[in-house]
Order: sequence, then C-alpha cells, then structure tokens
Amino acid sequence: MDEYLFKRGLEQRKATLGAEYVEQNLAAADAFTRPFQEAMTAWCWGFGWGDEALDAKTRSLMNLSMIGALGKMHEWEIHLRGALNNGVSPDEVRAAIHIVGIYCGVPQALECFRVARRVLQEAGKV
Repeated sequence: MDEYLFKRGLEQRKATLGAEYVEQNLAAADAFTRPFQEAMTAWCWGFGWGDEALDAKTRSLMNLSMIGALGKMHEWEIHLRGALNNGVSPDEVRAAIHIVGIYCGVPQALECFRVARRVLQEAGKV
C-alpha cells in the first residue's frame, strides 16, 4: 500500500464523511476486512478524491448521481451526509436526484428523495 496515498486519503475521507465515522470503520476492521479498508482509503480517497482537478463539492455531486444510479442506498446516505459536509446545498441535492430520475427511473429517484428528506431534516436543512 502506498503510505502517502493512504494518509492523503484518510485526511480526505475524514473531511468528507466525518472523523468519527471513519475511525469507527477502521477500528471495526479485522484481519479479513482491514486490507480492503486500507486499499479503499488509499485508492478511492487518496488517488481519486486526492486529484485536484475536481473540487470536493463536484465529486460529492458525482457520487450522489452514480451511487443513486446503482441503487446502493446505504452508501448513498453516507455520501449525502458527506456532500453536505462538502458544501452541497439541498437545491443541488434535488437537482442531482432529478438526474437520477431522468436516467435511472422514477422509482430510484423516489428512493433518493426518501433518504434525502430524512437526512436533510436531521441536518436541519429543510
């Protein structure tokens, strides 16, 4: 594992998802899952999110669209919280969900809206 990418990734991952969430995930890792946690932190967060060509807000909007398209709602919720940390507004979340609905179907957009409403209410954004 590239130590530089891991450290860079850990910093970005904590900035987006919150230090407590990330530390809990890493602490819960065992010999079976730790290699994946470390590789994902280095690759996704260090290499992918560490590329300065796109800002964190743009990456968050891209993630909401892609993860929403895949229908992975647990991950979508985590990344919605991260998107809010990265400065994405409720209006921008709504616009991203509209794109999911257009390209992936109304039922998937409805799932995104259900999760978004709850998360935005918990965050005091609606």
